[in-house]
Amino acid sequence: MSSIHKIKRNYRKTKYILYKETLVDFKEHLWAFIGGFVGIGIIAYLQSQVLPKSDMVYLIGSFGASSVLVYGVIQSPLAQPRNLIGGHVISAIIGVTVYKFLPDILWLTAPLAVASSIVLMQITKTLHPPGGATALIAIAGSEKVKELGYLYVLSPVLSGSLILLAVALITNNMAHNRLYPNHKKYHKFRKRISRAFRNRRAE
Repeated sequence: MSSIHKIKRNYRKTKYILYKETLVDFKEHLWAFIGGFVGIGIIAYLQSQVLPKSDMVYLIGSFGASSVLVYGVIQSPLAQPRNLIGGHVISAIIGVTVYKFLPDILWLTAPLAVASSIVLMQITKTLHPPGGATALIAIAGSEKVKELGYLYVLSPVLSGSLILLAVALITNNMAHNRLYPNHKKYHKFRKRISRAFRNRRAE
């Protein structure tokens, strides 16, 4: 199959997914709301309750964009766990690295970090659009963020991404018509565990 045909097929698939998941469906919207509220709510709670007592940063803007994907367009390839975690972590590493080498040249570091993140996410098959913002925050964020250095990769980026993922794995599977991630082996494993748990309770 030619590259043009592959692009057209992927475009049609993405268009269908977006159309399907944005149809007026009360239950769909309800679970998307609950997921987004709980996911960001947990991170915001940590930020408001723990931050005054420490120098940690938990809440960054790119998590809002991630929430749109992992709770609102759950079947999108860009919303899958590999993309969510990998995209953010890779972009954070790139952002911090670029800032360390060129700390005072914003007109160069900002586009370099974002562009490099895009390419590396493509290479590693972890493309996640909010990752571009994660890289940019490492360059143009507050002084507190910049002072974190590579700790920025672990917290807030990795820790926050794991919280969003944990909430997504619960809320996105509460309704029978919502399955996340879109990996069949995961759901087979989940059903097997659930069946074993029910059998043990019945004994």
